[in-house]
This record gives sequence, C-alpha cells and structure tokens, in this order.
Amino acid sequence: MSLLEISDLSVDFGRHHKQVLDQVSLDIEPGQRLGLVGASGSGKTMLALAVMGLLPDNAHTHGSIKLQGRELVELTDKQMSAIRGRDMSMVFQEPMTALDPTMKVGRQVAELVTLHRDTARDRDGSGPRVKVGEALDRVGLGEASKVAKAYPHELSGGQRQRVIIAMALVNNPALVICDEPTTALDATVQAKVLDLLDRQLAAVNAACLFISHDLGLVASICTDVAVIHRGRIVEQGRAGDVLNNPQHPYTAGLVATADIDAVAPGQRLPVIEDFYK
Repeated sequence: MSLLEISDLSVDFGRHHKQVLDQVSLDIEPGQRLGLVGASGSGKTMLALAVMGLLPDNAHTHGSIKLQGRELVELTDKQMSAIRGRDMSMVFQEPMTALDPTMKVGRQVAELVTLHRDTARDRDGSGPRVKVGEALDRVGLGEASKVAKAYPHELSGGQRQRVIIAMALVNNPALVICDEPTTALDATVQAKVLDLLDRQLAAVNAACLFISHDLGLVASICTDVAVIHRGRIVEQGRAGDVLNNPQHPYTAGLVATADIDAVAPGQRLPVIEDFYK
C-alpha cells in the first residue's frame, strides 16, 4: 500500500466551476521524495492544499486522496485537524504567513506537541518543553531556549524557515509537504535550509512531496519527479529519466530553460551539494 494515493483528483471553484486540477493521480511510497514541478498557476499549491484539507469553502473536490489507506476527501475539518501535524505536515513558502506574529516561537511549537500528545507517536513521556527544545536543536537553531522565547519578527528569514521545519517534523509525521520552502531565502541560506531539510527528512524516514518551479532544487532533494501543467500531470518518473529524456513538450521546455547538469537515469543531481564543499 502506498503512503499517499491520489486518484483522479479534480478541483474547481465557484459557481462557474473554474477548474484548477484535472484528474490528477499520484502515489507516494513511505520514505519517498517526489518533486512536483510546474510553472506558477499550474496547480502545484492547490494540490498541496487539497491533500492537507485546506482548500477554500468554495472549492469542489472530486476523486480520492488516501493517506495510509484512509480516505481524506470526505473528512470534516475536525477530523483533518487530528491528522495535520501528526500524520502529515506542511512547510510553507513564506514563514511569516505560517507563524503567528503575536505568539512566541516556542509556544507555537509546543501547541503542536500538546495537540497530538496522546497519540501513539508520543511514547517517551517527554513534556512539551523538552520536545520543543529538541526540535529546535535538531534544525540547527543555536541557543534553542533563547529562540523559543523570541517572536517571529525577531528572527531572520532563515531562522524562521528552520522553525517551520521544526514544527513540521516535531511529531514525526509520515508525510511532509514542502511548498516552495526556500523561495524567500537568498542562495546561501537556501542551500543550508535544503541541506537541513534533506537530513531531517532522512532522520525520521518521512516521505516528502516537494513542490517547486525550480528543477535544479527538486533534483537535488528528490529521486522522483512529476510534472504538472494546467492542472494535469503530464509526465512522471525517476528524476534522471525525466530530466535527461523528457517525453512531453512541456517538460522538455522546463528542462531546456533550467540550469542543471545531465545525470544518469535514477541518480540524484548534485546541484545543491556544491554549496557545502
């Protein structure tokens, strides 16, 4: 059984049923890294929001989304709230929109721990404060106790994104969705955050749906790629196969304009790793 099974998923909005996703089907296995690439407006973020159960009220959803065999499409907001942050989580593009500006960082991480504290994933008996400190330490935030007492605006962009990653991983979810997680960062900080994300996903063996318009970034962290165009998946496969030998004209256009090197089929592209040498 796949961890995440998306089958014939279509989403449209409003009275006129403006379609943003058209019969999308994707599977993600436990521990797999799947990159979802496409231009702005292609439906990448809408797919992520559909999986997380965060679509607006005027969205109409058809098809199936199953996480660990459980159908998500028909769940209530309360039922989805019990799943978000525990079984799956999301790293957003802009941390300042994901963090509450009026609440200290440590309290925001602690709320996630407390919300899901009685689940089977929390067996070691550690209190929220201990887990907050451990989570902030794991993402390389020095002086975790000091960071925990800070408000989001008192941290740098890179620090805020590390906090978001800590929040996404604090309850060891099976699936992490990353929606353009480094777009707001400069190249050097971007590289460090991606390296951190790569290591932390591996540490908890979480699967990842990594969303980006940048093929180089996707290839650096994912082994598999799906290409979305106008709400439809037009091509998918191993990163090396898709990027070295694209079969769809849209994919070929993306590859032609991307600054990436050739890679053997099935191999990861050593793009981001160059920053760490």
